[in-house]
Amino acid sequence: MEKKPTVELKLPILKNMELVATQTADVVSKHMQLSEEKSDEISMALIEACINAFEHSESKSEVYIHFIIDDDNLMIKVIDKGIGFDASQVKIPKIESKINSDERKRGWGLMLIKELMDSVDFESSDSGTTLTMIKKKDQNDE
Repeated sequence: MEKKPTVELKLPILKNMELVATQTADVVSKHMQLSEEKSDEISMALIEACINAFEHSESKSEVYIHFIIDDDNLMIKVIDKGIGFDASQVKIPKIESKINSDERKRGWGLMLIKELMDSVDFESSDSGTTLTMIKKKDQNDE
């Protein structure tokens, strides 16, 4: 079986490091000849995924990002060595209460990632979380 081209990043948990991931995603998207719209969707999802890992994992080390390039799709894995989470406990905020209050306008990350990507999957335990996102390549992307 032929090994798929993979780009791997190891990001320290520092302010604005998610931008390194989006720059890499942009280069990979161009290599795959994805549309600008798909490239932008990937970048937005990746920003959300990185910020979630940075802010919620309580990881003391780095966040790892793997871009696995295939003929049909781009798979992105965002991996942290943090405390993990229970996806069933994540509540989608009610937009009405967010708009009409001083409450922080946060909590939309997972929902946004799912809207932007074609497939989203989580594996989480007390030794970390792996978020796997897939963006499919269309025939008209070439």
